[in-house]
Amino acid sequence: MKARFIPNLFGGLLLTAGFIFVGAVLYALPVWLIWNYLMPRLFNLPVLSLLDAFLLNLLTGILFRGKEKKD
Repeated sequence: MKARFIPNLFGGLLLTAGFIFVGAVLYALPVWLIWNYLMPRLFNLPVLSLLDAFLLNLLTGILFRGKEKKD
């Protein structure tokens, strides 16, 4: 019984990591596509990689997060 648990645990972790990766790609994809289409043409800025777009999304989320007012 114990020998069968470890492959199931590894498979579950691998599946979870895959879902996290796909979610990160889907999160960064719009910024990546829009940036690479507009910014090099308009402002002569460099092209971003998908990782750059993901990190830019995270940074702007941290910097421009709205604060909720409690009434």
